[in-house]
Amino acid sequence: MNTSAKSLDIDPIPLEATAASGGLFHTLSNAMIITRREVRDSFRDWRIIGPIVILTFLFPFLAQFVAARFATYLEGFGAQIIGERTIPFLLMIVGFFPISISLVIALETFVGEKERRSLEPLLSTPLSNTELYIGKTLAAMLPPLISSYGGMAVYLLSLLTGDLAWRPQLWLVVQIILITTVQALVMVTGAVVVSSQATSTRAANLLASFIIIPMALIIQGESAIMFLAPDAESPTGIGALWAIIGGMLIVVILLLRVGNSIFNREELLGRTLDTINLKAMLRHILQSIRAVDEQGTPARSLLDWYRRGVTLSVTRLRLALPITLVIFLAAFIGGVLIGQLPSWQMDLPRGLPIRSVAGDIQFYTGMVFGESNPVLAIAWQNGRILLGATILAVFTFGSGALILTPPVYVILGYVFAQLINAGYDPSFMLPAVLTHGIIEIPVIVLATAAALRLGAVVTRLPSGLTLGGAWTQALGDTIKIGIGIIVPGLILAAAVEAYITPQVVRLMLGG
Repeated sequence: MNTSAKSLDIDPIPLEATAASGGLFHTLSNAMIITRREVRDSFRDWRIIGPIVILTFLFPFLAQFVAARFATYLEGFGAQIIGERTIPFLLMIVGFFPISISLVIALETFVGEKERRSLEPLLSTPLSNTELYIGKTLAAMLPPLISSYGGMAVYLLSLLTGDLAWRPQLWLVVQIILITTVQALVMVTGAVVVSSQATSTRAANLLASFIIIPMALIIQGESAIMFLAPDAESPTGIGALWAIIGGMLIVVILLLRVGNSIFNREELLGRTLDTINLKAMLRHILQSIRAVDEQGTPARSLLDWYRRGVTLSVTRLRLALPITLVIFLAAFIGGVLIGQLPSWQMDLPRGLPIRSVAGDIQFYTGMVFGESNPVLAIAWQNGRILLGATILAVFTFGSGALILTPPVYVILGYVFAQLINAGYDPSFMLPAVLTHGIIEIPVIVLATAAALRLGAVVTRLPSGLTLGGAWTQALGDTIKIGIGIIVPGLILAAAVEAYITPQVVRLMLGG
């Protein structure tokens, strides 16, 4: 045993006590045993305490000095507003720098202990996987958050009592504190997932780029919002920042679910090297595409593949389909409600004879889709959006599919509301949408649900499947549904939209 391993002064817990209560309070109380031990060890290490103290007490004064000089410089050009909006931006940066330490600590949580040979006694305790995971996550988060809050407090006090005498909106300060907190949560939960799956500290540090780069882009977006938001002086805070806070909280929950679902103490001890076996991966995906039952039995014929295999893949969407339907319905209703807002209403001319446009429908259809092959143009337009949504869903736990596809239904609801506001009968929209939509809408819903499941399957692994097995099964199901239903459905809907829908609308309008 390595003599440099950390001592594990963890109070023993009777097995009966851990099994007696499965409640949240009991889980957290056991997790805090790990947290207290980790935080105590962190505060004993001068290499951690040194940067925390410097970033807490020295960096805020540097930021205050920069803000004062920058504001004075901009006053000479009559751009005081830029200097004023620089102050909350620097407050966010003061809070962010200390939490960057959390990434280093979190990356060490599991793989670092494994390399120091102190992980075996820790994993032999009667704590559950969930309690170990939560305890380690909290331990990596608390010291940097304490430093971050301390740094922001020092910076605010220097602003309130210094030459700038800044008096911020209360909710803007609350937003910055919340943004700092959720950014720390995202970085820590993501880094702990990496640490629990990496085989060495070097590999964990390399994989950390997948956390640092997105977080850097988010901070750039937040800074642009602080400078350019039209509601930057609103007493209720900046609306876009509230949306970012809500979105990042969802990411935190998903990362916690992913980390807890794939964390396994036995695999963590036994894993020494990960290799990529592309041949085996492709074989599993192909097996999932051909499978007609849960045992992976290949289809005997094309009819058997459609009747049993495609049906099996669709039944696995039983949770994703209702969520997708609710999101699409909410998107349409949201478009109608937006169209009712006075500031969003279009000044459409009233009293125009709608039937007069019946003769122009074929002309505009040819302009939009091209008269050479409108079917392929329409199918490709819909197909590339669904393909992009599927690819984005893989990297966003499925949420990307629910962001990229519903906007068209927001637009439909908005147009519907504008026609009603202008006094027109919107009934002609029904044949214009439903003639091909009776095919296209179910296909889009099915494709979105498949993409949602493909991205979200890692957050809740099916019983008896590993992370790789669950994902390859979901990918096989997605390809199977795409080949069997989505592609043929899009082509059929495009043909109806190109050749039948215009004629139906013309008849409806009396053209």
